[in-house]
Amino acid sequence: MGDRVRVGMIGTSWYADSLHLPSLTSHPQAEVTAICGRNADRAQEMAAKFGIPQVYTDYRAMLESGQIDAVVIAAPDDLHYPMAMAALEAGLHVVCEKPLALDLAQARAMALRADAAGVKHMVFFTLRWFQHLRYLKELVEGGYVGQPTYLQLAYIAGGARAGNYRWRYDGDRANGILGDLGSHLIDLARWVNGDIVRVAAHLANFVPRTHEDGRAVTPSNDSAALLLEYANGSQGVIQATGVAQTGGRGLEQQVRLYGLDGTLEVDFRFGNFGGAPPTMTVRGARAGANTFDDLPIPARIWGAVHPDDPNAVFNLMPAGDRYFIDCILHDRRVTPDFWEGVAVQAVIDAAKESQRSGRWVEVAPPRG
Repeated sequence: MGDRVRVGMIGTSWYADSLHLPSLTSHPQAEVTAICGRNADRAQEMAAKFGIPQVYTDYRAMLESGQIDAVVIAAPDDLHYPMAMAALEAGLHVVCEKPLALDLAQARAMALRADAAGVKHMVFFTLRWFQHLRYLKELVEGGYVGQPTYLQLAYIAGGARAGNYRWRYDGDRANGILGDLGSHLIDLARWVNGDIVRVAAHLANFVPRTHEDGRAVTPSNDSAALLLEYANGSQGVIQATGVAQTGGRGLEQQVRLYGLDGTLEVDFRFGNFGGAPPTMTVRGARAGANTFDDLPIPARIWGAVHPDDPNAVFNLMPAGDRYFIDCILHDRRVTPDFWEGVAVQAVIDAAKESQRSGRWVEVAPPRG
């Protein structure tokens, strides 16, 4: 491999186009040598846009080509397991989009196989690299809230209000909003507040969907509410919805962390109507304070990124795919790795069981 990493891209979605490929091609020691998509015309279009020499419609052929050292899997959730296992069998380093798999059994098998292969592996939990949440974690680790008592997380979106077919809301292919936006929040919850040990969940489906041929879609949740108990004794709630009327606000993320010594509030709004720039705010109140103080994100966290374009972190900083390339080149431990994806999957499975049984459910340990 030398001082360069040859990467294959599986997936030709808007997300591969707007995030993964710009990030990969911005790294001076990464070379995107192949792209694979089921639509050959779309794959050719993206190959031309990013200067990718090899185009495939069969991911197995790409994985076995000998032309790549690593692969980024940005395909629907039901394809993560077979694609990742094939990549690991080929001895490749693997980035897999979240959630890692359809269920805990698949996720564990993927993590065990990745360890056995001796390769680098990462789940793409995007929020870990955003500036407001890196600052939140730094404040928590510095003791700002003291003993945590309650963590409230919300991810509010409206993109699922239409009844058109979308694989994320097909119960045969994915775990709905719980797997989509909810997996981000579960990982964030664990990252800043530790292990989740019990879950009580209500998963709802408000918008019926049909396939393009008119057949009814096996419903999956488009709104999810989880009550959580953490290993540190604190309580929490996670809310994720894709069917909110956002009034032009785009997507909203909200964090409220309460502790015996203080409170932290974090808000992120992006994709706003009219093209307004994203906004990130961090506020805090220490014990005894009568007001909240604004806590500006330090310049050292922003680095080369302008606050009006926080997504540029993936093109300018060691974040996401760029971070993964660095870990390969310098043989560094990767986080979040597949085992952290397994831990999130365990919470998703517990939430689904709670919905089925109507009771609190213990979260299984990642390694069984």
